[in-house]
Amino acid sequence: MKKRIPVILDTDIGGDVDDTWALIMLLRCPELDVKLVTTCSDYPIHRARHAAKVLHCAGRTDIPIGIGVPVPGEEPKEDATHIYPWIRDYPLENYPGTVLEDGAQAVIDTIHAASGPVTVIAIGPLNTLAEALRRDPEIIHHSRFVGMHGSVYVGYDGVSAPSSEANVRTFCSCCREVFQSGWDMTITPVDTCGRVKLTGEDYQRIRRSTDPLIQELMKANDIFFDSVTWMNYPSSTASSILFDTVAVYLAYSEEWVEIETLPIRIEDGGFTRIDQQEGSPVRCAVRWKDLDGFKQHLISRLLDEGDTSL
Repeated sequence: MKKRIPVILDTDIGGDVDDTWALIMLLRCPELDVKLVTTCSDYPIHRARHAAKVLHCAGRTDIPIGIGVPVPGEEPKEDATHIYPWIRDYPLENYPGTVLEDGAQAVIDTIHAASGPVTVIAIGPLNTLAEALRRDPEIIHHSRFVGMHGSVYVGYDGVSAPSSEANVRTFCSCCREVFQSGWDMTITPVDTCGRVKLTGEDYQRIRRSTDPLIQELMKANDIFFDSVTWMNYPSSTASSILFDTVAVYLAYSEEWVEIETLPIRIEDGGFTRIDQQEGSPVRCAVRWKDLDGFKQHLISRLLDEGDTSL
């Protein structure tokens, strides 16, 4: 096997359950060496609790957790995340591993401590990473960025005009800073990641798993479905859209996607526009070559089946 790729995961875990799916996939990818998990968006301490419980359940408390940038003036709120009931009895103090209070500095320190280039996988809004870049712009020369951001040619339904995308829209100015930083950037916009949903026997393979970590995933998954208003089908029949799993995949392979390098400008309101004059070059996974191939790969990784298809 090739040398493992050192990675940092920056996540708003605890909101949409796809971050939880993505973190478990990441932990089961032999190509990747997870050096740090940081949180972003609002309520970063709560999100750190979610990450900590996943890592603890996975037996990976060797991985440090960095708490993301706090939102000024944010009022404390115990049930701040959709999947809060899953962590109600898991305070952050229960995590046996290292918890770092300053996630932005943890990103900087981890990149500089690495023996080679680090891949930063960003699957949430970019307030923590923007702060890291403000403190040390040089980190772009020792790392690359792979993110789940934007909507380039089509929107969330796969057919309509490009949509405002949540990870871009939330802390939009931070997203603009990151995209204009000169970082080597690859993204999966909703053009590709918005089509990843497990149904039928594919999904039931996950539901039937006796793997303790997957059983915990299903508990969190079911809580998510019960907590939000936009899911119009039961959690027993299909997954939600697993946007963030594609960013994890792009950290080590691009076999099943078509990549275009496009000049992307971040527009207020959360839009990623192609702009030849003002856009910054971003490698965008805009179409699938083999969506089913990716889904089967994802399932194999989640179930820890020793997939060697890549």
